[in-house]
Amino acid sequence: MRPYAYITRKLPEAVIEPLKQQFIVNMWDSEDIPVPKDVLLAEARKADALLTMLTDPVDESLLSAGERLKVVANMAVGYDNVDLKAASKYGIAVCNTPDVLTDSTADLTFALLMATARRMEEAAQFVKDDKWKSWSPYLLAGQDIHHKTIGIVGMGKIGEAVAKRAAGFDMNILYYNRSPKPEVEQRLGAVYTAFNELVAQADFIVCLTPLTSETKNLFTIEVFRKMKKTAIFINASRGPVVNEQDLYEALTLGEIAGAGLDVFEKEPIGREHPLLKLKNVIALPHIGSATIETRTAMMTLCVENIEAILMGSPPKTLVNKDWKPS
Repeated sequence: MRPYAYITRKLPEAVIEPLKQQFIVNMWDSEDIPVPKDVLLAEARKADALLTMLTDPVDESLLSAGERLKVVANMAVGYDNVDLKAASKYGIAVCNTPDVLTDSTADLTFALLMATARRMEEAAQFVKDDKWKSWSPYLLAGQDIHHKTIGIVGMGKIGEAVAKRAAGFDMNILYYNRSPKPEVEQRLGAVYTAFNELVAQADFIVCLTPLTSETKNLFTIEVFRKMKKTAIFINASRGPVVNEQDLYEALTLGEIAGAGLDVFEKEPIGREHPLLKLKNVIALPHIGSATIETRTAMMTLCVENIEAILMGSPPKTLVNKDWKPS
């Protein structure tokens, strides 16, 4: 019997055709609605491979049920939705999609910074609401970006790409990371800075750190109070690195000037979310890597990782390095 692969969202036929030529392939029939957990569990019980989204909880209960499961290809660079320890325990390879989304996510992150600083969403709505009646010196005036100081929390590949864009705006670049990156410092003039010093000195604080036990709730009211009153906070990493109630308090009390958010603690959010009621917040629906070219490349990399594992070859982007084929 040919190996069976299950895909948790509807993907283009052209992308999954290589899998169909070799394996039995089935997928959830919606692009927008997540596969129910009970359906995913039932599919995991008979699957040799799963192609999952970052919103799919791939926990030990699901992994232990996959008696034939050999690989989970997660369509994201992050993998906080996957229990890596359990995957290795059951001999299941976990793969992600790094590199192919770096520049697209950096573009979006810097665009979000610019839009928040220059109040673009508010200005666009001002015109649409027919409120633009005359020119005035401080009409919807925002903040300069050029020659300001950016503080990047998490200097991975996306952080480096954002730093490259910041350098093009003649920004002073501070960064905080688990370890220094001398090559980034030399190439872009970035300065390794302690976390508390970074948040106190930067005009723009950009969070790009992965979600771990150490980074969960990294940004609290105490941290926001250390920032400049004019500071703008950007989060394009994972929602739970920020205490959203504390961020709301900081914004409403004027502890910081604004926030641009592509991610939230619990996604999706509804129109009643408190942060959406604030004019100094721009909120996006987790679209950091959402270009046609990049999302297609991410899907393709997932397919290639599944092909490799099921054909007995090394995967391109293995996450759990302690994995041993069962």
